[in-house]
Amino acid sequence: MSAPKTEPRGRSAPYRGPFRELWRWICFGFLTLCGWKIRGDWPALPKAVLIAAPHTSNWDGVYMLAAAGYFRISLQWMGKASLTQGPFGWFVKAMGCVPVDRSARNDLVSAMRDAFASRDRMLLAVPPEGTRALTPEWKTGFYYIAVAAQVPIILTVLDYGTNTIRVAGTFSPTDNYNADIDAIQTPYRGASGKHKTRFSAG
Repeated sequence: MSAPKTEPRGRSAPYRGPFRELWRWICFGFLTLCGWKIRGDWPALPKAVLIAAPHTSNWDGVYMLAAAGYFRISLQWMGKASLTQGPFGWFVKAMGCVPVDRSARNDLVSAMRDAFASRDRMLLAVPPEGTRALTPEWKTGFYYIAVAAQVPIILTVLDYGTNTIRVAGTFSPTDNYNADIDAIQTPYRGASGKHKTRFSAG
């Protein structure tokens, strides 16, 4: 079973069973009702850092999770270690949370490098702005996590201007941030967040 082919859409990851396919249809229907289009082919990568931008609203996460369902993939995201504790901690982990200790003594990049090394598959979604407010310069964490884990970066664009969620390609970092960031940001220039004045791509 696959989404109707009435217009060109992105190629998804391989079929993963009937329950995943039902979820894919639910996500596809939700995005369609909300007016979103999906473009770009999902890359066959078991591990990667995924840039989720623009990020100007809590709705961005909802739409990205729906897009992940459409593409038949599972996203991981960083969250406080306390979120995965207690009676509902298992559910938070099942939803993709990778627990991190954000104390000053903890090295977040090293922690994510170890998380990648301990898993066969991991697609870590990171909003490069680091906040929903306007950030003239992107945070560098997503980049150095990819460098430390030796994984590529998947460029995904959530453009409210065209109501398009697009997989714009992949990028392999060279460990030279200043040289790489312009190429990384290029697909995001011209894209609009839900709150247009809160997003900048260099």
